[in-house]
Amino acid sequence: VFPELKAQQESVANIIQGEERAFLHTLENGLKRFETLTVKNGNIDGQDAFELYDTYGFPIDLTRLIAAERGWKVDEAGFDQALEAQKERGRKATHREVGDWTVVREGSEVQFVGYDQLAVDETRVLKYRTVKTAKGAEYQVVLNETPFYPEGGGQVGDTGILRFGEEPVPVIDTKKENDLIIHLLEKLPAHIEAPVRAEVNRQKRLLTENNHSATHLLHAALREVLGSHVQQRGSLLNEEYLRFDFSHPQRVEEDELSRIEQIVNSKIRENIQREENRRLPIEEAKNAGAMMLFGEKYGDEVRMITFDPSFSRELCGGCHVPATGRIGYFKITSEGSVGTGIRRIEAVTALYAERYINNELHELNEIRQIVKSPLNPARQVAELQKEHKELKKEVERLLALRAGALKDELLARAEEVEGVKFLAARVPLNDAGALKTLAYQLEESLGQAVVVLGAVINDKPQLLIVISRELAGSNGLHAGNAVRQLAQKHIQGGGGGQPFFGSAGGSKAEGLDQALAEAKKLLLG
Repeated sequence: VFPELKAQQESVANIIQGEERAFLHTLENGLKRFETLTVKNGNIDGQDAFELYDTYGFPIDLTRLIAAERGWKVDEAGFDQALEAQKERGRKATHREVGDWTVVREGSEVQFVGYDQLAVDETRVLKYRTVKTAKGAEYQVVLNETPFYPEGGGQVGDTGILRFGEEPVPVIDTKKENDLIIHLLEKLPAHIEAPVRAEVNRQKRLLTENNHSATHLLHAALREVLGSHVQQRGSLLNEEYLRFDFSHPQRVEEDELSRIEQIVNSKIRENIQREENRRLPIEEAKNAGAMMLFGEKYGDEVRMITFDPSFSRELCGGCHVPATGRIGYFKITSEGSVGTGIRRIEAVTALYAERYINNELHELNEIRQIVKSPLNPARQVAELQKEHKELKKEVERLLALRAGALKDELLARAEEVEGVKFLAARVPLNDAGALKTLAYQLEESLGQAVVVLGAVINDKPQLLIVISRELAGSNGLHAGNAVRQLAQKHIQGGGGGQPFFGSAGGSKAEGLDQALAEAKKLLLG
């Protein structure tokens, strides 16, 4: 039924696997944050539950489930309140009061001439309206003839000047609404009915054209290097840089990026003339093999931009260079993931490519000076990294010796209570993982044992209890329950776990010693 799915079977499988990995990563991060929550009187604060949901993508149902397993409840009302507060902030930030149009001159047809010229000597205001936002008022003006390109297809809207006689009024953006091209102004002129000279910001437009045309070349190069499965999924094109999102199941390797850059720059050097068909029947465009955006709706007639019929043909309503040579140079600055199966490339051209390369050379010269190797700084950096790795190993060896000495010292402090070894101690560790490892090592060395360790990590008290599995659950011994009671009573925190292992965190570090002192009585009577 859907042959395109069969053709893209491997790509679909990769996307599903990526979604699964992303959820597991979300789950892992959420669980880490969950373990650090402060639980008061068996309740998880609603704001904390909302943070898990909003910041860590942790579903509220999952928070409820884990809390129930530990005998806790979630402050549902507090969560709902925090969620509603966020929605209200969003509503206020996007609230707009749009006034009615004031007609200055009869006429509804708006003519765009910006493909061919960047200024119109005389045009007229057809109508205007006021829009009130959280930032203040702005004014929207419609001209009967305009060179200003409205935001669309990833390309930003033009800026520039409208001259009402001797009064210049800046255009801060240009948008499209149905068939209207709307010029955004921060103020209205004194004489709105006067003839208008409309001037587009020339430098911004030309630099934006460079990036838009470079994006077409990039799209074609990506398909040539990575495969025909590459499809555009989004873009942003302004005067400073271009951003291009595309379908691809994995990271683009360095050698692939290098090849893509080479192809684009070779097409720039060829100075390929732009071919433009402004009113081409859609079927002719399809037959010509023009790239069409997935999910985009096209009319019966379309505009097709071609840079070499055998290389790049796309349906596009944006602004482009007359020939590729004007782009000057193309440089990729980053490549990364923006979602499962979607990659993003950012790049610069022309003036901004020159600036980028100059900055890179400046940093390279600084590295040369730091490593005192003008001819081969990369080799010197590699040697420094090797030296750093060796020193790190030596530090880890010394820390292991210290940990071994600490372990021996703690083993000597263990006492026996009715055939069970018991140890409760505060240790000078600043890593939760190291604390857990030490607790298990001590339990293993002691045999049938109950080990309670405390530490202050990042100014927060942490408690761990490990009980030998053959003891756990017998005579009411439950590490998770015990650590939760100690944390709630002494360190203003909460925790939990299983019969053989429990952990807790809190906010009152000065209560840690009292918690350790009470552990023996609580666990062994």
